[in-house]
Amino acid sequence: MVKRKNCGIATTIITDTERSDMALLITDDCINCDVCEPECPNEAIYMGAEIYEIDPNKCTECVGHYTEPQCQQVCPVACIPFDPAWRETPEQLLAKYERLQRAASAPPAAGAPTQN
Repeated sequence: MVKRKNCGIATTIITDTERSDMALLITDDCINCDVCEPECPNEAIYMGAEIYEIDPNKCTECVGHYTEPQCQQVCPVACIPFDPAWRETPEQLLAKYERLQRAASAPPAAGAPTQN
C-alpha cells in the first residue's frame, strides 16, 4: 500500500509487489532531502507544494540513461515506488526518452531569446 498526495488530497493506492513497467511517483513519506532531483537525467523531478513530485510525461524510469531508476537508488526513505496508475511498456519508455532527447538538442526557434 502506498500513500500519495495528489493536489493536496491524500489517496491510497494498492500496489503489486512485482514490477510492471510504470512511471514512478513520490509518496508523502518524502522528507524533502533534495537527493533525487539532481539525479534525474530528464529533469522530471521538481518541488511540488509540499514534497517533490515526478512529471510522468518526462519520467522514463531512466531508460536510455541507466539500467535502474536513479531516484530510487538514492532515496534514503524508499518513497519512490512505481505508479500503477501510469503504465508504460519498455518500448514506450524508450520512445519517450528519444523524444525528450530530440527536444533537448533542438535549436531554439527563430526569434526566441538566447542567453549570453
